[in-house]
Amino acid sequence: MTEGGDDERLLEELLAGKHRALARTISKIENRAPGYRDLVSELYAHTGEADVIGITGSPGAGKSTLVDKLAEAYRERGETVGIIAIDPSSPFSGGAVLGDRIRMGSTIGDMDVFVRSMSARGTLGGLSTATADAVKAMDAFGKDKVIIETVGAGQNEIDIVRTADTVAVLVPPGSGDDVQTLKAGILEIGDIFVVNKADRDGADRTVQELRDMVAMDAGDGFGMSGAGHHGADAMQMDDHGHDQGHGQAHDQDPDPHGDEPETWIPPIVETIATHGTGVEEFIEELENHQQYLVASGTRAEMARKRYAEEIRTLLREDVHGLLEDELEDAGGIDDLAEAVRTGETDPYTIADELLEPVEMCLEDLEREG
Repeated sequence: MTEGGDDERLLEELLAGKHRALARTISKIENRAPGYRDLVSELYAHTGEADVIGITGSPGAGKSTLVDKLAEAYRERGETVGIIAIDPSSPFSGGAVLGDRIRMGSTIGDMDVFVRSMSARGTLGGLSTATADAVKAMDAFGKDKVIIETVGAGQNEIDIVRTADTVAVLVPPGSGDDVQTLKAGILEIGDIFVVNKADRDGADRTVQELRDMVAMDAGDGFGMSGAGHHGADAMQMDDHGHDQGHGQAHDQDPDPHGDEPETWIPPIVETIATHGTGVEEFIEELENHQQYLVASGTRAEMARKRYAEEIRTLLREDVHGLLEDELEDAGGIDDLAEAVRTGETDPYTIADELLEPVEMCLEDLEREG
């Protein structure tokens, strides 16, 4: 059978719910094997039903254990789960070094919990294009929930927003300095904050520090114009300093026409993942956020932005490939660099010359159109 025929059968088996086909599809995507683009293109028509949840946070926050308990709880509700664990890349193979997480033990043997480790490919915490495509494969397969767990390396975690509908940031009990550090990076992208290991000393203090920081998130905010998904409303506090209306959509000060959109105030959930404590409350907040996304129209806007970024990424990759070919035809980058060194030319002239055939092709297409 031809390669195209193999891919067609692979797609049919994936859509029929065969986990072996899902595994093969993700491997093809991750390896960027011949034909993967056509395969991913076919997936789009079958996506859009899964809730995509991002779990991120600093190393040691207990992400894998919480993801395991989260998957177990979803299965008890009769929902199917796909988990993508973004692991640090092996310096030798480029692959994921932790494999299929040994810490996710509660759902071993349950075929309706599909766990796949993927390499961060040199971008700590960053989601490669392959990861986003793997999410589409799980979505098209029919998984009700797709959970992405990232490395947890700071500012680069913002990449997760491009793929996840809801981002949960895990924060272990610690000093105020830890939370201040988070504020400069992944704190800004959280739709839900989870203080895991809440039975440890310092948990109450960490919860209060997070409340204070979310309360200060008034002004520019981080909504759809920034990294995160939530709006800029400050939290409402009662007389005891506790947040009110947490995890709910709230109206901003409405204008006379009632056109102001609702905004999301990130809730703070306390969990002890090793015992499963607080997992149900966490699921409830995840559901609240999904409902908010649909009711406010934010989910549709996020999808448009996500697809726009995918288009830009693919164009960058393709144009880069074309230019690499042009570089080779021009004698290679080293020869061109040497020509600059000896004063024969300069980088700007070289760039213009290499781009000229690409620009001519685009002009020809415009005239034909």
